[in-house]
Amino acid sequence: PHPHGESPLAASPAAKCGSDGGCAGAFVRPGFLPGTWLSPLTKNRILLQRFNAKILFKFALLKASEELLKQHYIDLKDRPFFPGLVKYMKSGPIVAMVWEGLNVVKTGRVMLGETNPADSKPGTIRGDFCIQVGRNIIHGSDSVESAQKEINLWFKPTELIDFKPCAHDWIYE
Repeated sequence: PHPHGESPLAASPAAKCGSDGGCAGAFVRPGFLPGTWLSPLTKNRILLQRFNAKILFKFALLKASEELLKQHYIDLKDRPFFPGLVKYMKSGPIVAMVWEGLNVVKTGRVMLGETNPADSKPGTIRGDFCIQVGRNIIHGSDSVESAQKEINLWFKPTELIDFKPCAHDWIYE
């Protein structure tokens, strides 16, 4: 069953990902939102500026249910860190996002950096804001297929609209 009660078929959010079909799902995890060395507002502004400069996006602040998190991380359910991951993700609000644009999965992954923050370059989100892989502050789809699955899981069909921003023709050929 779909977590929002609707069937994720023809009216799926991923079906509304612009005329070029380039979408990716992402979310900022709870550890990024509370104050550390930067206020939550400043950190979120930095993230939004980075994404807005490169890829179009839609976002929502939410608190995920345990059921939704278990569905999202189903491929990790047999890993020893699974219960801790679900607990961490439930510990506070997250920012769920949909990115759009040309080669958006690859572009998003480059902007995020490596999964292990120690391997991430400065200037990437993980290189600048993460310390430990177990408290990685951001997730991004690793393929178009996983992006479609994640977008359909996190967003209702009515929450995403297909539109062409006025700057589209200035950015894309």
